[in-house]
Amino acid sequence: MIKKSYTKHIYEGDYIAEVEVELLITDEGDAGWSPYLSLEDAYKLDDVREALRRGDLQTASQQARIYKLVPVPA
Repeated sequence: MIKKSYTKHIYEGDYIAEVEVELLITDEGDAGWSPYLSLEDAYKLDDVREALRRGDLQTASQQARIYKLVPVPA
């Protein structure tokens, strides 16, 4: 099994979060779906998304980099 670092982006309301996770890639001969996340990383993504929905930026920023999206007048 190969582990590869990956940045997952979560969009919620006016915010975007960059969350560092590890993709697990199985060898070519293994059966199953690949790549996939560990259970811990999946829970981390859920926790950050839920914190952003609540507007709790301090909790979300403990596990991710948070940015505010601002509309650009055209």
